[in-house]
Amino acid sequence: MDLAYTEQEMAFRAEVRAFLEEKLDKTVSEKVRLGKELTKADMEAWHAALQERGWLAQNWPQEFGGAEWSAVQRNIYEEEAARAHAPRIVPFGLSMLAPVLMTFGSKEQQNRWLPRILTGQDWWCQGYSEPGAGSDLASLKTRAVRDGDHYIVNGQKTWTTLGQHANMIFCLVRTDTECKPQEGISFLLIDMNTPGVEVRPIVLLDGTPEVNEVWLTDVKVPVENLVGEENKGWTYAKYLLTHERTNIAGVGFSQAGLETLKRVAKSANHNGRPLSENPHFAARIAQVEIELMAMATSNLRILAAAGAGKAPGVEASMLKVKGTEIRQSINDLTRRAVGPYAMPFASEAVEGSNQPLPDPLDAGAATKSYFNNRKISIFGGANEVQKNIIAKVALGGRG
Repeated sequence: MDLAYTEQEMAFRAEVRAFLEEKLDKTVSEKVRLGKELTKADMEAWHAALQERGWLAQNWPQEFGGAEWSAVQRNIYEEEAARAHAPRIVPFGLSMLAPVLMTFGSKEQQNRWLPRILTGQDWWCQGYSEPGAGSDLASLKTRAVRDGDHYIVNGQKTWTTLGQHANMIFCLVRTDTECKPQEGISFLLIDMNTPGVEVRPIVLLDGTPEVNEVWLTDVKVPVENLVGEENKGWTYAKYLLTHERTNIAGVGFSQAGLETLKRVAKSANHNGRPLSENPHFAARIAQVEIELMAMATSNLRILAAAGAGKAPGVEASMLKVKGTEIRQSINDLTRRAVGPYAMPFASEAVEGSNQPLPDPLDAGAATKSYFNNRKISIFGGANEVQKNIIAKVALGGRG
């Protein structure tokens, strides 16, 4: 593919910038910039603004109400949104469940659920991981037993991101215990208001309940909420995960993070000189920038292939591994650059004072991003597992 932007693509970039300038609430963008927690209303308002412009379902075909953007258009939006500190588009319904429904769901399921994702009537979360089944997802124990026109579901899901806001959850459940683990899994859509569903927050180190446990006790799920065929859920799960892993690459977030890192390094004092002039630190910034440029090119190439109808396979694992490593490296360098202003509990340092801790580097989000993003090399399939996938598929299993 040609990596030089065309006049039309440059015009699209200008259009995105104008939209962000006009529609992005400055209070919300400031929250994002400073790493503060967004409310559900903040995220829903941004989704609504994008949907009004026709830009919410960027990767959906137009027949389903999507923007049907090219790979380059999606990449441009991600870059500009990250630079403007726009809220991320919550991916669970839009970028994870929707492709599964479009590919494997019935016409009735598509007609019912896809419009509700666009309007915000449904907020979806993901029910994959369990206490004993994370990277080894085939070990999941949540059970669904057919009982007439319903499945009766019992089990537990964990690390359910933003589950406290959701009214729907797509779940992997075990429907057959007499076969190979991967062959006995089904894909169910569950209303979280159903009796027997309980959400318990997991409070993180920063005090926010970003993730949750979801307990399912004798939950009745209509059979029509089964996606595709019974016991074929592993196939659908793998398809979904390729989209999740590509999204996790986070090129736009890394590019915005790199800009912040460079700004902080120029402002930070190191023995009377800017930290950016320290040869060792400057070399580390240069190295991560080179890796990011290479990954951005690979991301465009893989997204272009996906846009041509080819579902990303091992390439998604490659993006996931390298993308998360780069983001973590940028977070680490930024945290080191801000020095004492990276204290994770600054409020304790000024307890009893009405004055906030001075932050001349404006780097209040550095530590939160560093700690929060430790997880990105684990979720969506741990990087160690992804490297095994790459070795088996791309290298034929040779060491």
